[in-house]
Amino acid sequence: MSTPFIVFWFRRDLRLDDNTGLWHALRQGLPVIPVFIFDREILDQLPPNDARIDFIHRQITHLQEKLISLGSSLLVVHGSPLSVWATWASELHLKAVYTNHDYEPYAQDRDKQIASLLASRGISFHTYKDQVIFEKQEVLSQNGTPYTVFTPYSRKWKEGLNPDSLLLHDTASGFQHFWKSSPHPVPSLGEMNFRPSTIPFPQSTPDLSVIREYDKTRDFPAIRGTSRLGIHLRFGTISIRSLVYTAWKYNPTYLNELIWREFYMQILWNFPHVAEGPFKRAYEAIPWRDDPEALERWKMGTTGYPLVDAGMRELNATGYMHNRVRMVTASFLSKHLLINWQHGEAYFAEKLLDFELASNNGGWQWAAGCGTDAAPYFRIFNPEAQMKKFDPQGKYVRKWVPEFGTPSYPRPIVEHTYARQRCLDAYKHALTDN
Repeated sequence: MSTPFIVFWFRRDLRLDDNTGLWHALRQGLPVIPVFIFDREILDQLPPNDARIDFIHRQITHLQEKLISLGSSLLVVHGSPLSVWATWASELHLKAVYTNHDYEPYAQDRDKQIASLLASRGISFHTYKDQVIFEKQEVLSQNGTPYTVFTPYSRKWKEGLNPDSLLLHDTASGFQHFWKSSPHPVPSLGEMNFRPSTIPFPQSTPDLSVIREYDKTRDFPAIRGTSRLGIHLRFGTISIRSLVYTAWKYNPTYLNELIWREFYMQILWNFPHVAEGPFKRAYEAIPWRDDPEALERWKMGTTGYPLVDAGMRELNATGYMHNRVRMVTASFLSKHLLINWQHGEAYFAEKLLDFELASNNGGWQWAAGCGTDAAPYFRIFNPEAQMKKFDPQGKYVRKWVPEFGTPSYPRPIVEHTYARQRCLDAYKHALTDN
C-alpha cells in the first residue's frame, strides 16, 4: 500500500462500541486496519481444551462479521507478537499503531519491546486507558501514595467519579475510516491446536433485575444472584464505563465490586511483587504443608466438606464459581489444609473463564491473610457454617455433590476445630519469629 495507514490492535477490548483506543485511531483521518494476534507466547502454555480460547475465537468471529458488514475486515494471525510486528513493520506502510493499555507484567514487557521495535522503524505506538475508570496512580492518598486498604481507596475513587469519567466514545462516527478490504479468514481453533468448548458462555448484556437486587442475592449460590459478567470484563466485550454507570445508578453494592477490581489492578501495578509472592512479605515465613494428595482432593471436590466440594466441581465443570464460594474454597485450602495459596491461585488461573491476574491474586491473598486486607490473619471460614447460612436448603450443594448424605460421600479430610487451631499456631509462630 502506498498510502500510509494506521493499525488498531484489538486485545482485551473485543468490541467496536465505546473503545477508547479505536476511537482515537479513527479520528486521525487515515485508513485504519483492525488486527488481532492470537499470542503464541500465551497459547502454547494452555491445554487444548481451554474454553477461554474458544470464547475469544467466537468474539473475534463476531467482530469480523461486523467489520465485513462495514466493508472492512479484521486481520487475524496466530504467532509471536514481536515477530508479527517485525514483519508488518517491514512490509507495510505503517504510520502508527493504536491500542489500549494492558497492566499485567507479561503485557507490559511485550508492549515495551514492540514500542521499541516500531520506534526503530519510525512508527509511533499509542496506548490508552480503556478497561478501568481509574488506573495506575490516578487514585492516591493525601500523601501522594497508592492506597493499600480498600475502604479509603473506594471512598477516594467515588469522589473522583464524574460525568467525564463515564463518557462513552462515539466510535461509530468514524467507521468510514476503516480500511476497505476483502474479507480475511479467521484461523480456526483446529489450526491453533484448540478444541471447541461445550461450556455455555454468559451473555454480555447486563441483566438489570440481577443488578438491582445484587445486594440481596449475591451471597446465595443456589440462585442467579450475580451478573456473571467477569469474562466479558476480562476480554472487553462490554464497556466498563457503561457497566459502572449502570451500577452507580442502580446498586452501590455492585458498584463496590467493580471498584474492588480496580483496587486490585492498582495494587498489581504499584506493588508488582504480589504477582510472585505475598503483599505482606512477613508471610513468606508461613510453613506451608506439602500434601499433594490433599491438594488433589481439593481440586477434585472430594474433601468431605460439601460447600467446598460443590464449588470445586462447579469450577471444573463450568469454568465458573460463585463469588461467596470462591472465598470459602480459597480459605479452606490455605487455612484448613495449610497448603500454599499460590497452588490454589494457579489452579483458579487455569480453570476460571473470568481469570484476571490482579483479581485472582488479590482474592487469594485476601483469603490467605497475606494481602492488603486490614483484617488479622485469624479470620478462618467455617465451611459448615457458611453452608447453613448461604445454602440452607442444600440446593447448590446437591446440584454439584449428588452423593452428599449417602455412604459414598467421603468423610471430612480434616476436622474443622483441629485445622483452625493448627492454622492459627502456624501463622502466629511464623509471624512472631520473623
